[in-house]
Amino acid sequence: MAVTTTTTTTTALEQLTLLQSSASLSLLDLATSFTKDTAQEPSGARTSDASSTYSDPDVPTPASLAADLAHYKELFDKLSFSYIEQVTKEKFLRAITAETPLFIEPADNAALESQLALEEEELKEQKAQVAALTQQLEARGRELATRYEGLVEQGQMVQDLPGHLAELEAQIAELRGEYPSPVKSGDEQLNLPLADTLVLLAEQQKELAETEAQIAALQSEGPERARELARVEEELAGLTTQKKMAVGRAREARARKEAGGIDEVERRGRWLRAEEALLSDFV
Repeated sequence: MAVTTTTTTTTALEQLTLLQSSASLSLLDLATSFTKDTAQEPSGARTSDASSTYSDPDVPTPASLAADLAHYKELFDKLSFSYIEQVTKEKFLRAITAETPLFIEPADNAALESQLALEEEELKEQKAQVAALTQQLEARGRELATRYEGLVEQGQMVQDLPGHLAELEAQIAELRGEYPSPVKSGDEQLNLPLADTLVLLAEQQKELAETEAQIAALQSEGPERARELARVEEELAGLTTQKKMAVGRAREARARKEAGGIDEVERRGRWLRAEEALLSDFV
């Protein structure tokens, strides 16, 4: 099982390494031609100092690409202005040097101005669309860059994973050597699987809760039982006292009788019998 897992991990790492070696950022590839053209330009022909932001022109950075973009925008603006100026001059010269000079009426100028205004509005809308699309592309690029960095980190973690697994397996083997598995006990409850052990534990906890409830009920009845016990002990003390007194009188009577004397109770009995006999005679 361990050999199969190691083989699978090695195969996955080889595939990941192959994918990482074949992957590249298209933005840097597209920027290669620009950086080469920039490196061939003379230093005095470029007003931007973006070339000094990185030492190696073959390894562009986001800052260098932004500087190159600003530089090319500046060149395009200058070229566009020069082109419009040159075309305007040529049209003006043709108009004044032609055999039949071209005269522009005010209505034509007004129509051209109206058409120009419409085209400017369309141009503004297109610029706004381009700006929105640029923002979307920038956001998408940042998201992709973040995801790419995350994938690179995960790839590094995957590459480090076999080493960690080997360390964990070594630790497990060491712990098994230091703490071998205990011998099975004769008690069946100690050899139960985890699920059955949890069920048994739940039953014992339920029984314990019932026992604790009974103990709490008995503890609540304790004061009443204590008062009843005190009352019974008090009655028992009175009865014990009476018993002792009766035993003492009986001993005294027995002692007098053995000494030849007449007991007070016997004397009263004789007197009562004599009285009863007299009453019988009268009747």
